[in-house]
Amino acid sequence: MLEMVEKKKQVRVIVHLEVDGKHYYYGNLKALCDHWPKDIIGVSHSYLKNLNISEEKPFRNGKCIIRRGIIITSKRKL
Repeated sequence: MLEMVEKKKQVRVIVHLEVDGKHYYYGNLKALCDHWPKDIIGVSHSYLKNLNISEEKPFRNGKCIIRRGIIITSKRKL
């Protein structure tokens, strides 16, 4: 199914942060960590970048949940 979607749509990575019951979305882990200090989310960029975070395998600690997934957009017209 994803193969069919990829032919017609653009697929991009998205990083999802859940903290204090609120949801935030970023284009990559660096953007997330630039916006949220380590003392708030309880983890550093250098630690996160070595993990294989996905929707099925999120990072969890007592302060936040971080998932990596995909966002599907319509194909750009030139």
